[in-house]
Amino acid sequence: MTRKEMKNVTLTAQAGLTTQQATERLTQHGANELVAAKKPVLWRQVVRHLSDVSSMVLLFAVGLASYMALFQGGGWTKSIVIGSILVINVVIGMYQEASAEKALAALQSMSLPTTTVRREDIAQEIKAKDIVPGDLVLLKAGDQVPADGIVLESTNLSVDEAVLTGESVPVTKEKLTALDKVGDDQQVFSGTAVTAGTAVMQVVTTGMTTELGQIAGLLNKTKKRATPLQGRLNRLSGWLTTFAVIGGLAIFALSIWMQNQGLADSLMIGISLAVAAVPETLPIIVTISLAHGVKRMAKRNAIMRRVNAVETIGGVDVIASDKTGTLTQNKMTITRYWTPGDQPTAAEKMTPAGKQLMRYLGLATNAEIKMANGEEKTVGDPTELAIVRWLGQHDLSRTQFEQQAPRLAEDPFDSTKKTMATVHRLKDGQQLVIVKGAFDRLPVTWTAAEQAAAKQVHDEFGRNALRVLSVGYKVVGATATIDWDVLSTGLTFAGLVGIIDPPRPEVIPAIREAKRAGIKPVMITGDHMVTAEAIAKEIGLLTPGQLVMSGDELRTLTDEELTAQIENIAVYARVSPTDKIRIVQAWQKLGKTVAMTGDGVNDAPALKAADVGIAMGITGTEVSKGAADMVLTDDNFATIIAAVREGRTVYQNILKAVEFLVGVNFAQIFLMVGAVLMGWGAPLLAEQLLLINVLADGIPGFYISREPGEKEAMAQPPVANDESLFARGLGGRLAVRAVTFTGLTLGIYALGRFSLSAGQATVGMTMVFLVLAMGSMIDIYAIKDRQPLTLASLKRNPVLNGAMLLAVGLVLLIAVVPGIRDTFGLVALPAVAWLVVIPAVFVPTLVLEVAKRWQRRSTQQMVGELDLD
Repeated sequence: MTRKEMKNVTLTAQAGLTTQQATERLTQHGANELVAAKKPVLWRQVVRHLSDVSSMVLLFAVGLASYMALFQGGGWTKSIVIGSILVINVVIGMYQEASAEKALAALQSMSLPTTTVRREDIAQEIKAKDIVPGDLVLLKAGDQVPADGIVLESTNLSVDEAVLTGESVPVTKEKLTALDKVGDDQQVFSGTAVTAGTAVMQVVTTGMTTELGQIAGLLNKTKKRATPLQGRLNRLSGWLTTFAVIGGLAIFALSIWMQNQGLADSLMIGISLAVAAVPETLPIIVTISLAHGVKRMAKRNAIMRRVNAVETIGGVDVIASDKTGTLTQNKMTITRYWTPGDQPTAAEKMTPAGKQLMRYLGLATNAEIKMANGEEKTVGDPTELAIVRWLGQHDLSRTQFEQQAPRLAEDPFDSTKKTMATVHRLKDGQQLVIVKGAFDRLPVTWTAAEQAAAKQVHDEFGRNALRVLSVGYKVVGATATIDWDVLSTGLTFAGLVGIIDPPRPEVIPAIREAKRAGIKPVMITGDHMVTAEAIAKEIGLLTPGQLVMSGDELRTLTDEELTAQIENIAVYARVSPTDKIRIVQAWQKLGKTVAMTGDGVNDAPALKAADVGIAMGITGTEVSKGAADMVLTDDNFATIIAAVREGRTVYQNILKAVEFLVGVNFAQIFLMVGAVLMGWGAPLLAEQLLLINVLADGIPGFYISREPGEKEAMAQPPVANDESLFARGLGGRLAVRAVTFTGLTLGIYALGRFSLSAGQATVGMTMVFLVLAMGSMIDIYAIKDRQPLTLASLKRNPVLNGAMLLAVGLVLLIAVVPGIRDTFGLVALPAVAWLVVIPAVFVPTLVLEVAKRWQRRSTQQMVGELDLD
């Protein structure tokens, strides 16, 4: 709620709204529910998938082939084969989108079906969606706040705002005294939970105008940008298709001019060239590679909600991480304590005075930790749970202490006095009074020196980001009456403890490994700057020269100023959901790929804006999981680094698939252009080209995704967003492969047509089909491993070997079985032709292996020369 909204608030009478007022306001403001952005209808999604250049080429080819089948008797083979490929590509694209947003549905599920309001001076239960501004809502412990409002009446009210702030400590709320003095302590927000006390709140905003609704609005507006891989593949596809269309038009003209062919036949030759240029199976192979990566990541406790994020996580430059529950354990823990006359002591060590301090704290605690079905169940305030854990660490318990000193009375914690008091019966009949709470509110009788010593330790704990809890006590007679004003004075100071949410032990090595991999970890938290800075230094995230910035400081910067200095900022404290999106987008403006981790509702918009949103599976809300691309089932920061390693392996395998498919596609273009320029006509038909692209290249290509990662994957920097697919030697390898296949196939066609037959084009065509199909399959072994081919590497991927046998068998089946052979325009070959074809299919593999060894030897010589220098 903004200050402007508060100025327009009129306090509702104690009796609440009338039925007529509620009806009018419901009409005016609408239902108290979250509204999802409309998704495009199915036909629009299909049209979008058909609108890219490569799909348009295939679509035109289907139309032309169908026209020729209807009016020229050309048969339906071309239409069926090309149409099937087009349908498969569209279905895959739709499948990838089907795993999209569920975040808003999770937000909507957070709304309660009913709530209790006071209308016409009667407490009544109504549907939560019917709440309107001005309603008086009755709250008690365990309730969920149904809308944003101000607290008019309260008794010891505490609210857990973790879903909005990400912080685990409940916030004390106070009743409103004056409208011009309203602050956070007098406001409650939709979706938060009442942990203690009772209250009457007046609703100020409902539905999409609440804090929760604004987050929903951000989710609706925030768009996921395309992954780097999608951008690279789109550029590759566009470039290849443009090149092929130009070549197709040239061949269309040449066919009419040089071959005197008809218009439809010339068009089909041009379309054949365009089809040859489009790697039809590449989208399928990429999807299979990503899906296989999903399975492997799941075994490492990383569940991928969006398939494309598998590749993106491997290329992240920045991991922007929430603190609570992600870098820390989300479990308040006592780490140090101090008793008068001693030095501050680690909680693991126990002194006699420390044990007495522990006894007082245990007696004045109401929290419980129980085990149910092997899981820890907690009841109580996080601070008191820290006390119970400290007791358990030293094999002590509340029950033991209470048996020795049963509780007689309790004065609950109050936000005004900020203390809690209990009275206990001692064995000698006297009564023990214990008061715990804020250091400056403890009514202790001490000398100036004692107070100065205690304050010095208190301040030291605070500088180390510890939340400080102090304890005082006194013993009174057995007949003392329970008068808290009298009992809670003149206390003896027992000591104080320092409490913090400690880092996860696995975070420190994970951050170290991230930095070695060229990834910058950044902390983004709603916690205090002092706490955030201390944790960041402890885990090695904040190093000398790096800055800590508060949300207030961040909001004074323009987007340009933030982008200019963002590389120097390692920690952000007290930030809002909008701030988190700005941080993510500022990194993205620098061309960086950003991963954002989080677990609260407040993290959801930034998770969606990030290139990879990572939610916590255990502590994360359903909203954060719905907005994320990846969910960690173990909430382990180290799992992110394992996912990065797997993502890099997936990307390497996709590059190998590109090398495997595109090199042959170039060769097909040059083969078609070269043959037509030589006056030979088209050496392959459109359906034959599709068979090679889909069957011969596709089936083995599907299993290249199962290749293990290269050893040096995590020693290299992340792939830059603007890095070409052809970088790091891929362009040179593609050129070698394309030149090899072009020269080989042109020679094979000429040999088959002009030497081994009496000018029969179909003999040359059949030989080219076999060499191109089987040769491009076999050389996958030279592509799948950057190291020279060995017997061990041949055996390493048995599934690929099986796919190779299947694909070779299918190609041979098509080439030798009469009925199938005739359908695809092939003919029976004489024995001498097979003697040429069989050794020819191994030539590309031999050339690639020779080139690989030559390149390796050249690199080693270069390194040796540098070492000598």
